[in-house]
Amino acid sequence: MKLFLRLGAGVALSLALSVSAAELFPLRDVRLTGGPFLEAQQTDLTYLLALDADRLLAPFRREAGLALLKPSYSNWESSGLDGHMGGHYLSALALMTASTGDPAVRERLDYFVAQLKKCQAADGYLGGIPGGRAAWDDIAQGKLHADNFSVNGKWVPWYNLHKTFAGLRDAWQYAGNEDARAMLVKLSDWALALTARLSDEQMQTMLRSEHGGMNEIFVDVAQLTGDIKYLHLARRFSHQAILQPLAAGEDRLTGLHANTQIPKVIGFERIGQATGEPQWDAAARTFWQTVVDKRSVAIGGNSVKEHFHDSASFAPMIDEVEGPETCNTYNMLKLTALLFERQPSRRYGDYYERALYNHVLASQRPQSGGFVYFTPMRPNHYRVYSRVDEGMWCCVGSGIESHAKHGEFIYAHDGEDLYVNLYIPSTLQWRSKGVRIEQSTQFPDRDRTRLTVRGSATLNLKLRYPGWVKPGALRIKVNGKPVKAVADEDGYVRIARGWRDGDTVDVTLPMTTRLERMPDQSNYYAVLHGPSCWRQRPRRSRTNS
Repeated sequence: MKLFLRLGAGVALSLALSVSAAELFPLRDVRLTGGPFLEAQQTDLTYLLALDADRLLAPFRREAGLALLKPSYSNWESSGLDGHMGGHYLSALALMTASTGDPAVRERLDYFVAQLKKCQAADGYLGGIPGGRAAWDDIAQGKLHADNFSVNGKWVPWYNLHKTFAGLRDAWQYAGNEDARAMLVKLSDWALALTARLSDEQMQTMLRSEHGGMNEIFVDVAQLTGDIKYLHLARRFSHQAILQPLAAGEDRLTGLHANTQIPKVIGFERIGQATGEPQWDAAARTFWQTVVDKRSVAIGGNSVKEHFHDSASFAPMIDEVEGPETCNTYNMLKLTALLFERQPSRRYGDYYERALYNHVLASQRPQSGGFVYFTPMRPNHYRVYSRVDEGMWCCVGSGIESHAKHGEFIYAHDGEDLYVNLYIPSTLQWRSKGVRIEQSTQFPDRDRTRLTVRGSATLNLKLRYPGWVKPGALRIKVNGKPVKAVADEDGYVRIARGWRDGDTVDVTLPMTTRLERMPDQSNYYAVLHGPSCWRQRPRRSRTNS
């Protein structure tokens, strides 16, 4: 696989990309057909359409000097982080368009992009940050002061603006909106010009402040345009104080704001994929391993009061009200999917399943919608959910995205290999093979799933052998006849054959109950039953406790 990048006027440089070992199927090719994830998707759709696009556009119109169509929402949308929800909203509309094909969602997306286009200035700037233009001008001249949560007195401006970048990218990538593509490139050129005169030292000073996944975005723009200047910008937006220790295999995360770091690491992995340079991937894998193995609780979430606690003690998880932040898990799942594509392994599927069922799915209030910011691990504590017109927290923004893309990780492919990562009722249209896969299951309420092939093709079906299933316990039948269920080194059971229309594969995944103890907290355990945990099954865990 090659990425051709332009250097100057027509001079081309070919950068070898590390060849992805697997690729997730596009959302448009996967449809949910039942179960809690379809219900969550439908609840999210109702929530999305209940949000008022004109109110979300208000910060952008204000900063562009245009008359407001409606007043802005309150809460974080009027407290300095103005416009962040607009970017999340655009991403969620794009994801929901791909996941459902709903024409009402597509119409709303096209309207939102058209209105943002009116707000984008001649130089390419587009944002809702109060007084942002003056602040950006100062930064361009090298006048800057940054701490963990501000640059020149503005509340995490790059983090805020990253949501706009990501929304435009997603509107193009998932919904094919051409205006969004052009606007994204224009906004990237604005960022390039803004930072052109900043030294590397000044850039690193600025990156002390939370800045979302700006490095990831510029890799995406480099691949979109074929221009290497955006890849250079991605490198400049990579925080060396985090990159270097991780690349050396060191864990220096204790005390750091958790969700500031995860998007940076997503960007590290994207740069590693785009260049083949090993230190970027090494940093990402070190980070993932220490967060998942040493800093996460049974629901797959991490952090206390938004920060990484001491990995040697989980006492704050029990003592504090503000447990794992939903945004963290949203971003950890993004990183997990990237690492899986690079090197497929059961451990990524196991983590993804755990976090998806027990934290992300549990972050949405059933039926009525709404999202939690924190999921308290404190026994017998309660949850606080947002409402459409109240609560514009970061986890509401990531929440409306998460429940619009539940089909994203279920299936993947690599040549003749078809990976089944998650056991969720769904259909897959593998267009290049001319086959359709139907998965029917009541998992995790029942321990089995059936895959039915529609069409004929020769391919290798690879079924994840979950780590929570005892060795030798998983059972598989093809057209009613038992076959060996022995996992390869990657943790997947491989069934190679020429498949015919109507062939069935039945998988039985026996569940057992077990305990996971928090380090240094001998009195507190998570009770696990198959993929579900923390004393309750996934659906019940989504209600107030």
